[in-house]
Amino acid sequence: MNLLFLCTGNSCRSQIAEGWARTLGSEMGADWLTVQSAGIEAHGKNPRAIAVMQEAGVDISAQESSRLTDDMLNSADYLVTVCGHADENCPAVPAHIRKEHWPLDDPAKATGTEEEIMAVFRASRDDIKHRVADLLRRLQEEEGAGK
Repeated sequence: MNLLFLCTGNSCRSQIAEGWARTLGSEMGADWLTVQSAGIEAHGKNPRAIAVMQEAGVDISAQESSRLTDDMLNSADYLVTVCGHADENCPAVPAHIRKEHWPLDDPAKATGTEEEIMAVFRASRDDIKHRVADLLRRLQEEEGAGK
């Protein structure tokens, strides 16, 4: 199963989702799972996203900020768009790909003090963790039923 997370710039939400999917998938023993993320554009990695994931014990600093390619899309089995812009601007999805949309707010647009901004990033991180855990549970159940 090749799981692809897609957002606008592949700097924050999709990076966090990729980190959680790799970590939680590994904890579940999901050797059937491959995870990647991409953006409609590549904006580089957001340092705050890296920091809040590090706080949770997940290192995403080595992940790449990638622009979606035809090869990435065609090799995906399951696509999760994590923002409206990516959902609306995603290229045509091949028929074999299952698609799910998570309408997540962009924590990079948070304003206020540094602590207020980081609180938004932490809330986003925790929301994405719960969504990824739920998705992996569903996929694992299907994987087990398919054996």
